[in-house]
Amino acid sequence: MDLALVDFDHTVTTCDTYSRFLRRVATPAQLSAAKWTVGPWLLGYKSGLVSAAALRTRVTRLTFAGRDAAEIEAAGEQHARDMLPGALRPAMMGRIGWHQARGDTVVIVSGSLDAYLQPWCDAHGLELICNRLEAADGRLTGRYLDGDRGAHKAADIRRHYDLASFDRVHAYGDSSEDTPMLALAQERWWRGQRIA
Repeated sequence: MDLALVDFDHTVTTCDTYSRFLRRVATPAQLSAAKWTVGPWLLGYKSGLVSAAALRTRVTRLTFAGRDAAEIEAAGEQHARDMLPGALRPAMMGRIGWHQARGDTVVIVSGSLDAYLQPWCDAHGLELICNRLEAADGRLTGRYLDGDRGAHKAADIRRHYDLASFDRVHAYGDSSEDTPMLALAQERWWRGQRIA
């Protein structure tokens, strides 16, 4: 049996699903303030001065701190059901299906959120490693449980799976955060093209 490690945004999907989810759940006040609270960070990210992890951490705190956990969970389920199907890459879904038909373990490994990735993975029979929102007494803290995991994909994979127990490891990714994950694999796919 093989292990398939699959990034989500821009690998399984054609777009960034996290930013779309943030826009979906942000309050009107958050949306109107975003130009000043997120805009400079977004410009820094686009110019290479701010990491994806730093940007995610900031927008997560601004969007989710103090929010009702059950409300965001319900919004995540709706996002998984209504938005994600139209954003999927048919070729990548076919590749995931190919792995599943062979009996391989398929894991989505993402810096995006459990709020919508968990219900989507559950519906497709996939395992999941991702950022998880921290909650206390039914309210979100605005932080990730155990910190942002996007830059720690390889370490999280090693913690959850004994790579030596699989016949072969396949990895699919599209960004610098995926490079350490791809290094774990014998078969590597980068932006839809096999590179090793």
